[in-house]
Amino acid sequence: MKKLFISIFLIFASSANASQPKEWQLGFQEGVTSLMNDIVWMHDYILLPVIIGISLFVLFLMIYIFIKFRESKNPNPSKTTHNVMLEVLWTVVPCLILVVIAVPSFKLLYKEETIPKADVTLKAIGYQWYWGYEYPDEKIAFESVMIEDKDLKVGQPRLLATDTKVVVPVNKVVKVLITSADVNHAWAVPAFGVKRDAIKGRINETWFKAEKEGIYYGQCSELCGIKHAFMPIEVHVVSEEKYASWLVDAKKKYAMEETNELRIAKEKNTKEKM
Repeated sequence: MKKLFISIFLIFASSANASQPKEWQLGFQEGVTSLMNDIVWMHDYILLPVIIGISLFVLFLMIYIFIKFRESKNPNPSKTTHNVMLEVLWTVVPCLILVVIAVPSFKLLYKEETIPKADVTLKAIGYQWYWGYEYPDEKIAFESVMIEDKDLKVGQPRLLATDTKVVVPVNKVVKVLITSADVNHAWAVPAFGVKRDAIKGRINETWFKAEKEGIYYGQCSELCGIKHAFMPIEVHVVSEEKYASWLVDAKKKYAMEETNELRIAKEKNTKEKM
């Protein structure tokens, strides 16, 4: 009985600060970045009202036409071919609607594409079928693989938990460099409002600034093969003190090996200075 209570407590404790899909969830995950909050605002207060309004208007027109112009009431069909006023209206009104949508949309796109000065740089490399990560400034590199069902511990979500975690500090700008070693992948974390394609031979950039500590999950969002659904993303947002402590251990455990090319370049540079 005691173990049961401990297990239940761990499940609720781990899920309380974790952002992941919920059963029968409607809408977005709770955002923890200003970017995601802007995306939710755009959806809730611009796109959704416009879509609902258009749908109701079209439904009203269809019902009105079905009733007013039904065959029993109009045995002689109308021979009208066009109406100038209607044609002007159904051209101008959609244009005005698109302008209303475009203004906040361009503002949001600009914010997404303008990367502030980074406090932490993270490189994500997509493989079939797992993610590799590098912290170039810290000379750290490791691979992150999904934990199989049989190895899951209490509180670890199925298809989302990974053996090695990405760790970043809270309230710091994290610049993410994204690429692929084989086919196309996509690095996506819904709570951050981040989704970027990982393409071989190209480095795409994005950024986020998590404003709340916790565990945040994502997945590859580009169909990349038979195990596309089995390459999750797990990011731990921690305090600066915990991040500094993690860095100390990570530099010992995940120290990036110096390649022959880099070693030769350093030796050449040293000789030139001499």
